[in-house]
Amino acid sequence: MSVSIPNIGLGTFRLQGQVVIDSVRNGIEAGYRHIDTAQIYANEAEVGLAIAASGVARDALFVTTKIWTEHLAADKLIPSLKESLRKLRLERLDLTLIHWPSPQGEVAVAESMAALAEAKAQGLTGLIGVSNFNNAQLQEAIDAVGAAQIATQQVEIHPFLQNRKVVEFARSRGIRVTAYMPLAYGKVMAEPLLARIAARHGADAAQVALAWSLQQGYAVIPSSTRRANLEANLRAADIVLSADEMAQIAGLERGERLANPPGLAPRWD
Repeated sequence: MSVSIPNIGLGTFRLQGQVVIDSVRNGIEAGYRHIDTAQIYANEAEVGLAIAASGVARDALFVTTKIWTEHLAADKLIPSLKESLRKLRLERLDLTLIHWPSPQGEVAVAESMAALAEAKAQGLTGLIGVSNFNNAQLQEAIDAVGAAQIATQQVEIHPFLQNRKVVEFARSRGIRVTAYMPLAYGKVMAEPLLARIAARHGADAAQVALAWSLQQGYAVIPSSTRRANLEANLRAADIVLSADEMAQIAGLERGERLANPPGLAPRWD
């Protein structure tokens, strides 16, 4: 039986070589049990090395990878996933996502989702889901495999970009949201409102930003290369923000989208 997505995970975007090995090793030692990587990050082998060296039992870890756009066709998705498993030194993933919808709809969402569902049926992954889909694309995914098959929609969410229409639609279909870049590449640390709220809680602005996401029911996958920050991010789960503080942070919305690659990003809702 599949386990649910842990509330806090460790992101590995932009981390390479020894840096990602150290981050994952330190993260697991600090208590992280969800590790998020992707084919395009070109670090699956290093992530796998760190996991193998951790000494933590496989069934105690939750590992996510994401299928790159070049591998979304029916004949390519499962072979690419098997290659990811080889690099990660795993027999199965806990969660596999379509990283971005196929550019210009070259490969139909239904085709990719059917292949992903087949990967699950073959035992290659416990859960499946999507990332960076707009609402129309998420509906296509639902039409293809059913909402109950889609464990999460992973999208950029932080106080400066709240993606409310995407969140509302996913929730209306019973699909959990995972927030990536929840610290806006560290920009939350320079936000005075978050600093003021943090001071009241004996916390820092990053912890407050994560608590804000967690209290809305999102899974979050912050990343860090510093052990102290990795540990501090986990403690965000202990912070309880008031309704007024939650509302104040919601007021920081300014549509500041950091992940919007031309030629790849869909037409956002």
